[in-house]
Amino acid sequence: MLSRNLFKKPNNVLENVGKTSKYVKPQVPEDLWISCANCKTLILKEELFENNKICPNCSFYYRLAPRERLAMIVDEDSFVEHDKNLVSKNILKFPDYDSKLKKAKDTSNEKEAVVCGVAKIKGMECALFVMNSEFMMGSMGVVVGEKVTRLFEYATQNRLSVVGFTVSGGARMQEGVLSLMQMAKTSCAVKRHNDTGLLYITVLTDPTTGGVTASFAMEGDIILAEPGALIAFAGPRVIEQTIKQKLPEGFQRSEFLLEKGFIDAIVERKALRDTLANILKLH
Repeated sequence: MLSRNLFKKPNNVLENVGKTSKYVKPQVPEDLWISCANCKTLILKEELFENNKICPNCSFYYRLAPRERLAMIVDEDSFVEHDKNLVSKNILKFPDYDSKLKKAKDTSNEKEAVVCGVAKIKGMECALFVMNSEFMMGSMGVVVGEKVTRLFEYATQNRLSVVGFTVSGGARMQEGVLSLMQMAKTSCAVKRHNDTGLLYITVLTDPTTGGVTASFAMEGDIILAEPGALIAFAGPRVIEQTIKQKLPEGFQRSEFLLEKGFIDAIVERKALRDTLANILKLH
């Protein structure tokens, strides 16, 4: 006689988990991995940070927060911050600006869109500013302009070179014409610094656009850029909509600007510290 259990499905340890089986599904912590924003490859976060926040698969450059940039570039414990307590105010009573400032402070853990100070790069002392994409996309308002201006004035008085890392969406519209005035103010400070024979190096990172590009970002004696960085006054979509034409591939990227003579060199992130130290030493 055929057994009643002949056609019965065999027991599977993966079935009825939590009821009759002792099988426990392995847990993989979600914060260990990140999907590359460019090639979508899964990357171990630890591997990404060890590679200076550059995708090991496609070489996509992730943006760096100011403290990450400083840790990568300056000598350990050499950075002394200036004007860290200057904060923006809603001078024009622009709707929702106060809440946006609060959100920017909370998400970036910074008080403004630029960090300024004095540091050493491989023993070479310099004044240094690092803009912050996490704070309202590095937009330039009154305080950003004031901090950059004060840094150049300090560098002029103390005979220091200036190294600036730019990233910005342009002028801060919530401050109206007051934000546009910072273009002239910072440019005047750069000119006074230059008139004394001192060196100014800019490092353009993705993206550097708008009023920052039209002022102190492109006024360096030596202009460096990271690979693939968008560098522009008006972005490519605005230009395409205006001229009703398709722009060339890679238009306004650092490689395109190097070819056209707008910047002096493209420097990979891993070589940036040595490159800056060598330039400062030569000067």
